[in-house]
Amino acid sequence: MTDHTLPAVLSDEALARESETARARIQRRKNMIIVLRIVVLAIVLGGWEIAARAKWIDPFFYSQPSAIWGQLVEWMRDGTAQGSLWRQVAVTLEETVLGFLIGSVAGILCGIVLGRNKLLADVFSLYIQIANSIPRVVLGSIFVIALGLGMASKVALAVVMVFFVVFGNAFQGVREADKYMIANAQILGASPSQLTIFVVIPSAMSWILASLHVSFGFALVGAVVGEFLGAKEGIGLLISTAQGAFNASGVFAAMIVLAVVALLASYLLTAMEKRLLKWRPVDF
Repeated sequence: MTDHTLPAVLSDEALARESETARARIQRRKNMIIVLRIVVLAIVLGGWEIAARAKWIDPFFYSQPSAIWGQLVEWMRDGTAQGSLWRQVAVTLEETVLGFLIGSVAGILCGIVLGRNKLLADVFSLYIQIANSIPRVVLGSIFVIALGLGMASKVALAVVMVFFVVFGNAFQGVREADKYMIANAQILGASPSQLTIFVVIPSAMSWILASLHVSFGFALVGAVVGEFLGAKEGIGLLISTAQGAFNASGVFAAMIVLAVVALLASYLLTAMEKRLLKWRPVDF
């Protein structure tokens, strides 16, 4: 080995050690975050249980973790008053997914079209602002009256809840597209449709995907509120029934089921976002 190759070898070895040290540091931080999350959860649940047992809070109104767990076990083992727990979850999830997909597609299309056409944006901006100012949850009663107690009214409310979130991000993402990149593509002879498909939409993709995390939660809220207002099945009806029976444990148990569904959906959306945005640098 010559003197010229020795520094290069040492440099490669130093880089490898630094890389290994960085990976170990990142892994230690991830492990620490997991442990701290578990500690926080244990403190909250333990404090809640102790406070309920010591009568510092009234368990009739606020329940306690052990009673909530018992309610979940009972529902999973014996089912609910409306039928199997998994059936209630499936109904709500179906309504949520349908509302999410319809609202997202409609919001993306309208956002791109209005973002690329200033005349249409100026014409419809006033009506969009008026529609957006109406509390969407209030529309649930109208949908139940017009569409009945079936799935259609819940899907309609979920669509309305999702549409404006996705539309706003898609519209803004299109407007924020790099003007120099658009100008360069036009100089190279790109047509308006090619500009939209190959330049504008990829530029707005990060905006659109960011809105999907929030909008799925809104779709879930729309489905549950619709079921709460009037339904034959679903987690919203489960919450309404538990509320009517003054069963605080049932209300909290249903909320936990909703939280699990939302977390799983968020995980799937995050995986999809990472797959579609591989070019984006990773944050440590």
